[in-house]
Amino acid sequence: MANIVIVYHSGYGHTQRMAEYVAAGAGATLLAIDAEGNLPEGGWDSLNSADAIIMGSPTYMGSVTWQFKKFADASSKAWFNQTWKDKLFAGFTNSATMNGDKLSTLHYLFTLAMQHNGIWVGTGLMPSNAKSAQRNDVNYVGSSSGAMAQSPSDSSPAEMLPGDLETARLFGERVAQIAARVRS
Repeated sequence: MANIVIVYHSGYGHTQRMAEYVAAGAGATLLAIDAEGNLPEGGWDSLNSADAIIMGSPTYMGSVTWQFKKFADASSKAWFNQTWKDKLFAGFTNSATMNGDKLSTLHYLFTLAMQHNGIWVGTGLMPSNAKSAQRNDVNYVGSSSGAMAQSPSDSSPAEMLPGDLETARLFGERVAQIAARVRS
């Protein structure tokens, strides 16, 4: 079994809930970036020993949170030493509006992964884009690059839609399947 670590920041709990579903699908370990943008003790060692790193951040003002950016900037030591070269990477995000510029956040995560000379894994999910599609369908938001979810600004994490959470779980499952294939 591949060692998969999910490194994420969550401002209000929605991204944490999404991370939990990604982790359930991937059999991954959660590694939360705190409110000050720091990893817990041993966090860097966990990332360095991972076969795959899944990154998550809410989309704030069209990109990752400042806490996630602080983590990304601190990863320059791993970049300089090429510690994460050839690891699998993937990413996910959540925002309050249907678009919310979530793709900008995924592009940021993708660019960070490419800076580390990693290998990106997308969702592998078809979008729910037929006339019969319902908001609670898997991949209703329609992302190929990484998992996306939408949570109204006045909703609690408990109110996240099951379709978005199932998308997150299936996304985690895909990363685990690709990681297992790469390891063999």
